[in-house]
Amino acid sequence: MKPGKQGLTRIIAAAGYSLNGLKTCFVNEAAFRQEVLLFVMLLPILFLLPVSGVMKIVLLLANTLVLIVELLNSAVEAIVDKTSPEFNDLAKRAKDMASAAVLLSLLVAGSAWTVAIAALLL
Repeated sequence: MKPGKQGLTRIIAAAGYSLNGLKTCFVNEAAFRQEVLLFVMLLPILFLLPVSGVMKIVLLLANTLVLIVELLNSAVEAIVDKTSPEFNDLAKRAKDMASAAVLLSLLVAGSAWTVAIAALLL
């Protein structure tokens, strides 16, 4: 095990790595930028909706889930492209499965918003 940072120094370094990951994904991934834009546009709507606090938390979590899964999808794509630049069936499967996870997270978020809006209309 290599010696490394400890305590508060490690926490600060880890936060820096995380922020760098967000920045890198935002700069290099159009899908992530689109999902961040959607998140930012929906955030004020979420707080203004006359729904319960629990529903607001569900909507916030569902929207955040999309960003989390997109970050993981982008990480899978980056490592697959690095390790397997030529076509490989296993690489394709990994990338397709990560993409499917993004689709499912979008469906979860869309479903939560549909339920919230339907509750207001009924």
